[in-house]
Amino acid sequence: MTFVVTEACIRCKYTDCVDVCPVDAFREGPNFLVIDPDDCIDCAVCVPECPVNAIYAEADVPTGQQQFTPLNAELSREWKPITRTKLPLPDAEAWRRIEHKLNELKR
Repeated sequence: MTFVVTEACIRCKYTDCVDVCPVDAFREGPNFLVIDPDDCIDCAVCVPECPVNAIYAEADVPTGQQQFTPLNAELSREWKPITRTKLPLPDAEAWRRIEHKLNELKR
């Protein structure tokens, strides 16, 4: 099992989770983070660090968010690792409670 970043991260990209990952499994895109399932060791330390509750164990991904499991795997092969916290996107606070943001994902 691995952990998965879901839709709540889109257009927010808080990176609090990155600093606590012991294996540097996070990958960074323009407005979203993903977890590389090949690197994730299922430790769960990233879950409580996410201020928008976007990270779930693969088995617990909410209904309607399951497409993010293969999306994390796909994008983790394309995007570069992120290993240090950065500032969130400038309009993250405005986007943190908005749902249905998949169409906002930039690859």
